[in-house]
Amino acid sequence: MISKKLAFIALALSTLNATAFAQDSKIGYINTQRITTESAIAKAAQVKLEQEFSRRGKELGDLQASLKTFSEKFERDTPTMTESQRGSRQKEFAELNRDFQRKQREYQEDLNGRRNEELQQVLEKATKAVRVVADAEKYDLVIQEVVYSNTKHDITEKVLKILNSGAK
Repeated sequence: MISKKLAFIALALSTLNATAFAQDSKIGYINTQRITTESAIAKAAQVKLEQEFSRRGKELGDLQASLKTFSEKFERDTPTMTESQRGSRQKEFAELNRDFQRKQREYQEDLNGRRNEELQQVLEKATKAVRVVADAEKYDLVIQEVVYSNTKHDITEKVLKILNSGAK
């Protein structure tokens, strides 16, 4: 019985302590998705990636178009082909398709890797900007990605202003 009373008292004291902390603390949050889509550095990173991968993307598009043309021609010519010609063309198409699939997979892997590198750089700069805002406005805690919060706690716009102005 005494241990239940002590546990209740300890729980009550910890609740009071947490409530006191929440009342004295200044808490903010940032919306990372907005930062990674709306900031000037994120947009610049996107342009950089598009320039870097546009040639390979075009090559893949051309290769896909040639595969489609090859397939259509094969379908059109199939009735007049001998069995050995048909087998040879099917084998050729399978090899071309396998090559296309490999190149497409490599392209996606390379693009995703570079996108992650650029995103990491954006997030590092955003973290520095969050620290600037938190220090300047005396925040005790800044959280990323909350389920719900009053918009008065959202400091994303302030962080975006710092990122877009080029400040570190």
